[in-house]
Amino acid sequence: MPILSTETQAAVSLFHSLADSTRLAILQRLGSGEARVSDLVRELGVAQSTASEHIACLRDCGLVVGRSEGRQTFYAVARPELIDVFSAAEHLLEATGFKVDLCSTYGTEARER
Repeated sequence: MPILSTETQAAVSLFHSLADSTRLAILQRLGSGEARVSDLVRELGVAQSTASEHIACLRDCGLVVGRSEGRQTFYAVARPELIDVFSAAEHLLEATGFKVDLCSTYGTEARER
């Protein structure tokens, strides 16, 4: 296995954190504004425990921050650069004709096997 620089290892970790469909959906939703776990449950159709688990992971990674208001916590994307990453990914997908989704290794069909 090749020796990776610290920066490359960190990038691998970042992209790995974004590779989960639920975490990605949560981050995309938070890109449009703050949300409570209950909002994410309702809007994304995931279980409360699932949403909470992924929010905790994203907070640990420094990608999401929480703001308490009374007994509620509102979550938001921690850094606006993350929204830029999503925008760049959308442009890249469009530019390649979404070919990555047809990839036999990483595409939809490969994930469903």
